Amino acid sequence: MAIYHLCIKIISRGKGKSAVAASAYRSGEKIKNEYDGIVHDFTRKGGIAHTEILLPQNAPQEFSDRGTLWNSVEKIEKSKNSQLAREIEVALPKELDREKQINLVREYVKENFVKVGMCADIALHDKNDGNPHCHILLTMRPLNEDTTWGAKSKKEYILDENGEKVKLKNGNYKTRKINTTDWNEQDKAEEWRKAWADITNKYLEENSIQDKVDHRSYQRQGIEQIPTIHLGVSATQMEKKGIATDRGNINREIKHQNAILREISRRIKVLLNWIRGIGIGKEEKREHENTKSTLPLKENLQSIFENLIRKNADNNNADLEKYIESYQLLKEKNITSLFELKESITDLRDKNYKTTRALKDTEKKIDEKTQLIDQSEKYLKNKDTYKAYTKTKKSRQKDFYNEHRAELILFESAKRYLKDHLGESKTLAISKWKSELATLKKEKKSLYNQILEIREEVEQAEKVKVCIEQLQVQEKQLSQVKRNELDL
Repeated sequence: MAIYHLCIKIISRGKGKSAVAASAYRSGEKIKNEYDGIVHDFTRKGGIAHTEILLPQNAPQEFSDRGTLWNSVEKIEKSKNSQLAREIEVALPKELDREKQINLVREYVKENFVKVGMCADIALHDKNDGNPHCHILLTMRPLNEDTTWGAKSKKEYILDENGEKVKLKNGNYKTRKINTTDWNEQDKAEEWRKAWADITNKYLEENSIQDKVDHRSYQRQGIEQIPTIHLGVSATQMEKKGIATDRGNINREIKHQNAILREISRRIKVLLNWIRGIGIGKEEKREHENTKSTLPLKENLQSIFENLIRKNADNNNADLEKYIESYQLLKEKNITSLFELKESITDLRDKNYKTTRALKDTEKKIDEKTQLIDQSEKYLKNKDTYKAYTKTKKSRQKDFYNEHRAELILFESAKRYLKDHLGESKTLAISKWKSELATLKKEKKSLYNQILEIREEVEQAEKVKVCIEQLQVQEKQLSQVKRNELDL
């Protein structure tokens, strides 16, 4: 199944990053950074499937060499906190072969970045682990027509109501900074994200692949998902080594629940589309000739199924059990028409949505309460070590810190967390929180059971759908026989 992933980052010198190092790592090359003299050698790095550089028309041809390109960037940026490059990382559809993946990225980059004047350094990575992806490094500064680097911004004088420059007390005139490009505008990120989804879907469709990707979050798509919890450094490292952790188990459980929620939503959508397709809209009083349905809509559905059960009772028909189950569902819910069946499925959809929201909120509360308990226990466990550290003579504090580094880091981290989350209350009510956590877990179990019940109801509605479709086929065949008889 094609997945959507697009992440945008800024490579900044202020954060100790280097554009040369970033390019060398992503391309698996050896490049010397002339700014600081450091040689970055990643020639032994595996998983590099394809690299290339795409340049706008006004870029010097020597920029086709990534070492030349990024050293030129490092040289033009003088500030200690300069933004050197923008990186866009995208997941590649596994359904496409390598050539099509390259063409997909190339078209996306040319249309959205090179066309407006950015230089792009592309590196496709694939370790055959089911996660092919591409790193796109982009320049932040525009190029002049003479192939030299342009300015990122310029100063503009602020004028008063008479159109005169405003003079400050120090004798200078009041100015504001104007960006020379719109590349850093907030709406650009959304534009680039949507563009990647659009072009990916175009390639999938052109290659007869039914999957589609969506750049919007689940919430914006109207899909309720339970967010996974943050693993933390230690749990992440343990999980990578194949060691199961409590937080990892929680995330696996959440992913399983989300799979069920997506499945229910999809099946309900299919049911509603089906019932709309046979002509059942908002108006119940619809004439038979104005509907696509071949069923007599005014006839009682329960009566139809009663007749079916009687007709098939003596034949030992394989469908008899389905007819009986469908009849029981209709009788239990007092459904007598297709319109009422549609209303029942709609109620099921709303119930699923509300239960999912409640489950999502409960899961969030569980995570918050678990974090609070964990951090409180770490705080108390390492409190004595911290006290001993503060009482140690300054001459020995460094040695003490090195000896108890892990405990002190955990204490400081827990202290910051509790300060941010306890609010005015400074009491560590661990027993109370554990009791509340147990209650929340019971609520979660109850809500999850409700979700499973909804899934069972969906399954029952699907059986009714199958029976009605069979009836439609029979009605159609019967009508054809009657027409043939009339013709004769």
